[in-house]
Amino acid sequence: MAAASPPPTSVPVPSPPPAPAAAAAPRSRAGEIRDQGTIRRDSVDAAQWSARGAVKVTGDVNVGQAVTEGTVSIGGKLTANAFRSHGALEVEGPVEVAGSFAGSGQLRAALTLHAVEADLRGASHVLGAVTVDQTLTVHGNLSAPSLAVGAFQLNGTAEIPGDLVGRSVSAHFTNPSALGTVRASTVKLSAKLPNLVEKVLGRQMAVTVRRVEADTVVLEGVDVQFVRSPQISLGRAAHVTEYEGTIVRRHPSSRVGFESRSPRPYGLTR
Repeated sequence: MAAASPPPTSVPVPSPPPAPAAAAAPRSRAGEIRDQGTIRRDSVDAAQWSARGAVKVTGDVNVGQAVTEGTVSIGGKLTANAFRSHGALEVEGPVEVAGSFAGSGQLRAALTLHAVEADLRGASHVLGAVTVDQTLTVHGNLSAPSLAVGAFQLNGTAEIPGDLVGRSVSAHFTNPSALGTVRASTVKLSAKLPNLVEKVLGRQMAVTVRRVEADTVVLEGVDVQFVRSPQISLGRAAHVTEYEGTIVRRHPSSRVGFESRSPRPYGLTR
């Protein structure tokens, strides 16, 4: 059983994500480009860009506002004031959006992604760090090495092995997920709990978190190695291996302390 040490007075509230380093001013944007069907371009520079179909841009995209539908591939950097994608979007360079970025379908970004606010629906895979100044909302699957956000709202699955830093983090996991270190003022993590049949068959959805640091922490159905907070609430099926602070609410099905786990013998249920 892990012994609780005296509760800390407060966990430092993470600062908003730092503004990205000043970049060279984008090239002049003028006019409108409409692509439809199977299109291949060297680059795109326009105030407005719409792409519907199978569109491949081998170089950079520099636009004011853009709407894409279908399968769009960008071989260089994506720079925009606002960008909305429906379908499959692949970007080989960094993504820099000065306003809202909305993706519905499949997103693959090979480098970093920065936006003022973002709404991702579907499967999003970012190979570089993700920075969102205001709110990042995710409905679906998200994988990224790290997140720096104003607020994070998730309903789905996440694989974030590094730091997830923001003012508030609220996530409901519907499939197995794994997080590294979560730092925020308020953190609420919950996982879909198994029904009676799933319990009988021994089907347990694993949501693991290495570390949580916050002023207020609420956990349900997740497994956290270490929690540091003055106010810790453990809901149904929550497990914390070690903690520093005060547990203010604890469901009877929650557990605290180290647990040795091994695979169940074949055919054994309980």
